[in-house]
Order: sequence, then C-alpha cells, then structure tokens
Amino acid sequence: MSKLFEPLTLRGVTLRNRLALSPMCQYTARNGFVNEYHVAHYGRFVLGGFGLVMVEATGVSLEARITHGDVGIWDDAHVEGLARIATFAKEYGAVPGIQIGHAGPKASIQRAFEGNGPLNERDVARGEHPWQVVSPSARPAAEGWLVPAALDARGIAKVRHDFAAAARRALAAGFEVLEMHCAHGFLLNAFMSPLTNDRTDDYGGSFENRIRLPLEIARELREIWPKDKPLFVRISAVDGSRDGWTIDDSVAFARELAKVGVDVVDCSSGGFGVFDYPSGYGFQVPFAAQIRRETGIGTMAVGLIVDPHQAETVVASGQADIVALGHSALRDPQFPLHAQQALGAADPASPYADWNIQAGWWLNNRESRLQRLGPRASVEERTAELSGA
Repeated sequence: MSKLFEPLTLRGVTLRNRLALSPMCQYTARNGFVNEYHVAHYGRFVLGGFGLVMVEATGVSLEARITHGDVGIWDDAHVEGLARIATFAKEYGAVPGIQIGHAGPKASIQRAFEGNGPLNERDVARGEHPWQVVSPSARPAAEGWLVPAALDARGIAKVRHDFAAAARRALAAGFEVLEMHCAHGFLLNAFMSPLTNDRTDDYGGSFENRIRLPLEIARELREIWPKDKPLFVRISAVDGSRDGWTIDDSVAFARELAKVGVDVVDCSSGGFGVFDYPSGYGFQVPFAAQIRRETGIGTMAVGLIVDPHQAETVVASGQADIVALGHSALRDPQFPLHAQQALGAADPASPYADWNIQAGWWLNNRESRLQRLGPRASVEERTAELSGA
C-alpha cells in the first residue's frame, strides 16, 4: 500500500492523498482580483488529483503585494473570485487552501517574467508605479531596491489587523486550509532573521523578540480560523547564510507554533540572496524531517521533488506528512494520477477510477477493450477495436 496515497486527516479536514500543490505566484491578477486564468490554472491541479491545492501568495493589503499582478485578499470584493476556485476544488475532491502574506521589503517589484527587480521607467510608463515598502528595519532587500520604512507600533498593529481580516475573507471564500507566509525574505521572515532585523524594541534583538510578531499573528489566525480547519505556516527553515536563521531556530519556532495551535510547518528555505547549504533533489526534505522528528508537529516537504518514488519515500520514511510540488506540478499537472499508477496504487481493474469521471470513464473503457484483445493483439487489431470497426 502506498503511503503517499493514504488519506490524511488534519483536524476535521481530510486530504485524499499526501500531495499538495505548492503556492506559486502567477502575477496575473489585476488590482488583486483573480480572473479566468486563475480558475483554469488551479482547476487543472484539482482534476490532476492533488489532495491539497494551495492558492498562491495572496496579499493581505495593497502594499503587501510583491508585484502589481499579485492576487489580493484585502477587500471584500476579492472573495467572490476566490470562492470560485475553492468551490471547484471541493466539488472535485481536492481540499482548497490559500497562503496569505505580506511581501515587506520585497514588495513593489516587477513580475518575475518582466525582470524580477525594482520597478523602472518602463513599468511606470505603462501605469505601474512603485509604492512605499515596509520592513522591520530600514534596510533594502538588495542593492538598488527600495529602502523600506521601518514599521512603528501603528504599522505593526496594521499588519496584524490585515492578516486577521484576510483570514476572515479566506474563510468566507470557502477555503479549508489557511497558510501564513513566513518565508523567503518577506515581511514576517524579515522580522525573524538577524540578517534583516536590527530593531532594539520588543520586536528585535533576541530570538524571542524576533519571533514575537509572527507568533502574535499565528495566535490571532488560530482564534479566527475554525477549530475543525488546519492552520499551516510556511517558513524558511534556514536563511541560507550560516550567520542568519538556522535549522535549530526553526525547531524552536516550530515548538512555539505548535503551542499556538498550528498544525503543519511548510518547510522551504532561503530568501536573502545566499544559500550556503547543499542543494539538489529533495534538498529541503531534511529540514522538514528534523522539525517533525524533534517537535512532533506535522510538516510539509517541498523543493526539487520530481519523481513519484522519491515522493513516496519522503512520506513512507516519516520525513514529512505532505509532499508539496511546484515546478514538477507545472510540468505535469496530473502528477498525482500518474504517480498513483507508477506506484501501483491504482485499482488494476479500473486504473482510471480516480480520474475525474468525464475523463476516467473514457480511459477505463479504452483500457478494458484493449485488455480483452490480450497482449499479442496486432496494431491493426487494436486500432480496429478502439475505432469500433
């Protein structure tokens, strides 16, 4: 029996398998609103068999966006479009999730496929103007990027309010899993890292102070998010620089998240322009494994997981509870359905039973007709059978 295809129950929500679509920005929204592209984009992963389909990093405020093309959840008007995605996912057996976040010092930049750097004259000429970015300290994310304003007490209170309001809208839209984005050099990660936080107040200095804001927000989200629905937190398990946030820090942070009521830590890494760790297939899996082993909290592994057998090993060996796919999912939106067959987890008598019925009926019908012919049938005989001749 494949462990990858065992259902997983988190609180009152059951995933049909352990494969998740990792949040991946598409930079295709307008004024934060999802459109037909997003409905089709997420729909293909729902029909592809993923247990959890997570909507991309979604801005909790106008200034929280990474780019002008980011999906938003700062306005009640955003709920209707997002609800279309959540409704479709549930109708076809997937659990809909959404990642909410604040880009902080990495806000106000170009879409990835338009340069992925600070907005310039060409961007302004087409009506995409920069805005004031914020961070724990007035330190730009990279050379030549906007200098952020260091958040004061009022600004911190607004961030907390924006995350809470976003969670309520996510609930109204029908999402079953909520993930707080706390990775990749974005705002909450910037508070946590000693590389980017040089504050001297209650939100800077010691480890306890640097994790204060993320924990405050996680606690508020847990109060808002229903008790029967799971709460995830995505972290950068290591900054990348060994002078920054470490895996031991992540273990300590995960323990605090567990006390707050977080169910799963989504283990990514990096975000500060350097990565002084080995990389390769599954390079972040050991981070998820260590956090799970040392804290008991659920983990989601992500990063260069490209093969069904590799994904199966991650779950079967207890390194993580869920495997999230990014680029591998883009390359093959039906990765779970193909993996099920590759791992022998599909019903031999009806190998396409778990495909959406509109496709699965046809494919099972074809398979049964071919099986009746037997393995020695000629190409001509197979062609005649399938064509109805």
